[in-house]
Amino acid sequence: MQQKPDKPLSQWLVVSDIDGTLNSKLRRLPDVNYRAIDRFVNTLGGTFTLASGRGVASMRKHYLKLPINNTPAIVLNGSGIYDYGAEKMLSFSSLSNPAKELALDVLERFPMLEAEIAAKDFIYLVRARFFSPLFVAADKLPHKRVTSLSEIPDPEWGKLVFMGPSATISKAVNYIQKQQYEDACFLSTSVFSYEMMPRNTHKGTAVLKLAEMLGKQQKYTAAIGDYYNDYDMLQTVALPAVCKQAPRKMHEIAKFHAVPCNKGSIADLLKYIEQNYSIKSED
Repeated sequence: MQQKPDKPLSQWLVVSDIDGTLNSKLRRLPDVNYRAIDRFVNTLGGTFTLASGRGVASMRKHYLKLPINNTPAIVLNGSGIYDYGAEKMLSFSSLSNPAKELALDVLERFPMLEAEIAAKDFIYLVRARFFSPLFVAADKLPHKRVTSLSEIPDPEWGKLVFMGPSATISKAVNYIQKQQYEDACFLSTSVFSYEMMPRNTHKGTAVLKLAEMLGKQQKYTAAIGDYYNDYDMLQTVALPAVCKQAPRKMHEIAKFHAVPCNKGSIADLLKYIEQNYSIKSED
C-alpha cells in the first residue's frame, strides 16, 4: 500500500518563469507571491522552483529571495539544472560541434549580428556592440568579449543567443529555418534575439528531468510562464498556467489563466492548486 503524503500538496512540483511571471514588469517580487510560495512549500509541503533563460549568476539573486528549501533550479532555458545549496550543476547539455559550425556560418552571413554564448558559469560576447553589453550590464554578469567564436576556450556551450536589430534577426531566422537543421533547438525570445539550444533541450525536458530527480510524478507537475520560451514547458506539465498578459498562443494551451504578473500570478496559481488538488486527511 502506498504511503499517504504527510502534507496536502507534498506530491506537487510547481515551476515558474522569472521575468514577467514570478516578478512584476519592474522585476520586483510581489509580496503576495512570496507569502504564497512560503505557504505552498513550508505549510502545504509542495515543491517550488524556477526555470529561466538566465544563467547561474543571473538567477542567483532571484532564487535566494525565495523560501524554497534549496530545490534545484532550471537555468539557460533547460540546458542546466543547478543546485544552489550545493553550488553544483546537476545536469548540463551543450551544443554539438556541428551546431557551433552553423552558428559560425550565421555570424559570417550576417555581420550586424552579435552573439552571447553561455557556458556553465561564464558568458562570452562576440561582436559586443549594443545588445549583448546591455544584457550583461543589467545584472553585472561576469563575461569576456571576444571577436570570434574560435576564441572561446570553454568547449561546453549551454546556449548561444544571436542578438541584433529586429530586421537582421528576422533575416537570420529565415536563413536558419531554411537549413532545416536538426542538431539543435531554436527559440525566439524577443524581436531582438534568437536562441540556439542543444538538441532536444528546453524548459520542458528539464522539468521532467528535475521531477524524476525529486521523485515527483508528471501528473503532479505544474508550470507557469508568460512568453513563447515557456511554451514547451507548459506543454510538458500536467497543469500548464499562463499570466494574463501572455500571448494568445500561450493561453490556448493553458489549463489555468492567472492574473497579470503585477498582481501576483504565482499566488493566483498556488491558491488554485490548493483549492482543487489538496489531499484531504481522513478523519
